[in-house]
Amino acid sequence: MQRLMQRLVAITALASLLVAVTVQVSRAKSFEEGHQARTQGSTLPLNSMDGLELQGINEPGVDPLNIQTKVVGYRGRHAVRIVNVEGQGPQTGAEVLAIVKTSDFKDGTIQVEVAGVPRQGAQPGTRGFVGIAFRVQDHGSKYEAFYLRMTNGRSDDQLRRNHSVQYVSHPDFPWKRLRDENPGVYESYADVDAGAWTRIKIVVTGNRAQLYVNAADQPCLIVNDLKLGETHGQVALWTGSDTEAYFSNLTIQ
Repeated sequence: MQRLMQRLVAITALASLLVAVTVQVSRAKSFEEGHQARTQGSTLPLNSMDGLELQGINEPGVDPLNIQTKVVGYRGRHAVRIVNVEGQGPQTGAEVLAIVKTSDFKDGTIQVEVAGVPRQGAQPGTRGFVGIAFRVQDHGSKYEAFYLRMTNGRSDDQLRRNHSVQYVSHPDFPWKRLRDENPGVYESYADVDAGAWTRIKIVVTGNRAQLYVNAADQPCLIVNDLKLGETHGQVALWTGSDTEAYFSNLTIQ
């Protein structure tokens, strides 16, 4: 009887050990899968408008937007096409966000292929404004963004070239305020070609963000004081006034 009890105790101990090992393996597998998912991120081919929330963002004095969206073939790939036909208000600066509904981004890397030109019939001063917004909150009421002024990159005017890429923080820090208060700090030069596919990469850590263009080893613009602070929010395709913009192959890590 004593031997039987000893065997039962041993079997019970072995079973408990097996359960503990199984739980630890399961936890490790879940952690590894979660880590891989966070590392690999998500890729959106942008061959559909599904999963995108469209928001028009007006500055004071700008008439309501006329936004045209469509999935098209552009220069060899499927792309989301957004045309922002701005009203005839006294100011410029109307913007369109196509927010990725399922995104939740704080720190990490965002990559996308973009192309942009002034829309047909736009005023001569239009540059073709296209970029990415991140940490988007409350359906676009607040966000950080980097964007390109596509016709500036190969201008013969050096000052225009110096304004090829721009950081903004909506709503309190539009480009005009940043330029007036800190000339040359929140914009820079990059070799961008209007209408051509351009790869942009944004790397965000805490209050710091870096913009890379066309697989460059070094960033063309560094922001060390993101105006919204260490917040989090969604990622969005960003289109400026009077612009015909294209977006393809968005990756969020």
